[in-house]
Amino acid sequence: MINNPVPLLHDYLINSAHQNGAKVALVCDGHRVTYDQLEAWSNAVAHHLVEAGVEHGDRVMIFADNTVEAAVSFWAVLKANAIVCLINPLTKPDKLGYLLNDCQPSALITQTRLYATFREPARHCPSLRRVIVSGPIDDADLNALPHAVRWNTVTATEHDAAPARRCIDIDLAAIVYTSGSTGEPKGVMLTHRNMMTACTSVSSYLDVRDDEVILNALPLAFDYGLYQMIMAVRAGARLVLERSFAFPAETLRRVAEERVTGFPGVPTMFSTLLQLESLKSYDLSSIRYVTSTGAALPVRHLVQLRHTFPGARIYSMYGLTECKRCTYLPPEDLDRKPSSVGIAIPNTEMWIVDERDQRVGAGVAGQLVIRGATVMKGYWRKPEATAKKLKPGPLPGEQVLYTGDYCQMDADGYLYFVSRSDEVIKSRGEKVAPKEVESALLDIPGIREAAVVGVPDDLLGHAIKAFVVIDQVRPIDAKQIQRECHKRLESFMVPKYVVIVPELARTDTGKINKRELITG
Repeated sequence: MINNPVPLLHDYLINSAHQNGAKVALVCDGHRVTYDQLEAWSNAVAHHLVEAGVEHGDRVMIFADNTVEAAVSFWAVLKANAIVCLINPLTKPDKLGYLLNDCQPSALITQTRLYATFREPARHCPSLRRVIVSGPIDDADLNALPHAVRWNTVTATEHDAAPARRCIDIDLAAIVYTSGSTGEPKGVMLTHRNMMTACTSVSSYLDVRDDEVILNALPLAFDYGLYQMIMAVRAGARLVLERSFAFPAETLRRVAEERVTGFPGVPTMFSTLLQLESLKSYDLSSIRYVTSTGAALPVRHLVQLRHTFPGARIYSMYGLTECKRCTYLPPEDLDRKPSSVGIAIPNTEMWIVDERDQRVGAGVAGQLVIRGATVMKGYWRKPEATAKKLKPGPLPGEQVLYTGDYCQMDADGYLYFVSRSDEVIKSRGEKVAPKEVESALLDIPGIREAAVVGVPDDLLGHAIKAFVVIDQVRPIDAKQIQRECHKRLESFMVPKYVVIVPELARTDTGKINKRELITG
């Protein structure tokens, strides 16, 4: 059991291992890992990190696929009193070099498959005291890295307990880098208290139980994916960890085999899933809840998901890395408020302010403000960017998060996402929210996905440009799309340009990359 009066994030694992040591905690790549094994391996890695010179408050970067080693490493870094920094394995060398230089980690835990990506950035990172590599690697390649050892060497020494505890709950547990879809990546600083509060809040409304089998095909570097593991371990449940959703049929077979009960996803995953011709052939009856976040889920996809998972609770959610989760739409409200992203999560308050920082009433769009213990401590080494987001709250001494997202609230307190503040398009003197145009586009039969941006225009200021992916079964051309938009939108919102593309550019976490659409 947890013996510390004020627990830390990794106590979730220590407690579950104590209570359910022989229970399977993780299914990944054909491996079935028990809580005892997860505890023992993470203890071994934690001790190795400390012996290698990793100290209280140091950063340790994990650059890996969704693997057993990545999962073990997350808990090990926390036990070593260090700060976890998980990086998406799709990251390119230049960006990885930027991230290494930014967070200045004392250790890097990675894998052979990514050697070509991390070799040079790691060699040019002076802060590294240890590099741990999993997977087969030649001696010459290993020796080319600074202070490098093999994973199997690290886990060979057994330890009955974690290293001596140095952290308290206000210490940083993780730095989670934002995707950088609208600019330079920023490291979001999250304390143990931040992450435990978020986990407790989300687990409470999802009613996560110890008999859950939670699928995770999302990157652990994406906070939504990471929290699937944290929630599973907190509850003593089982996590089914997939590398990705690149092969949906294979993932669905795993869902049936493992009798998955929790199915988290993002709109791109569900769009792919709903297009799958063989979908009805899989037994999905074990699923008790489905969650979606990362971007607005089209209403028609919500309806289709209900038909696909008739026995499941469907949750549409909204959040930011800076506070994990803002809202969720209770499943019982799906019919009456299908376009809403819901109410504030437990232990969180929210309101909308105008450009003068005055609270606004129902139906008025403005910037969303979040108050609660999930709000980040700031951006790593970026005080100016932090000051723009964290501002004094209504009570003395507190700070609240100014999200930068435009939303509006109805009379019942339900939130509706309008647009990111940096995405609002000014055209013909009017403000246009891309989401409103995208929703109209997705309502047109034959359009599968849509993204709207503003492009410079001498006459309009900015013109509306739409990128759409069409359904090959019901093809539709650009002129038809514009005509349909005229039926659904005010004239200044109708796209001046419609570009039909085979797929939309995306960030490493699956969000639509509008910056690339504009520049590409």
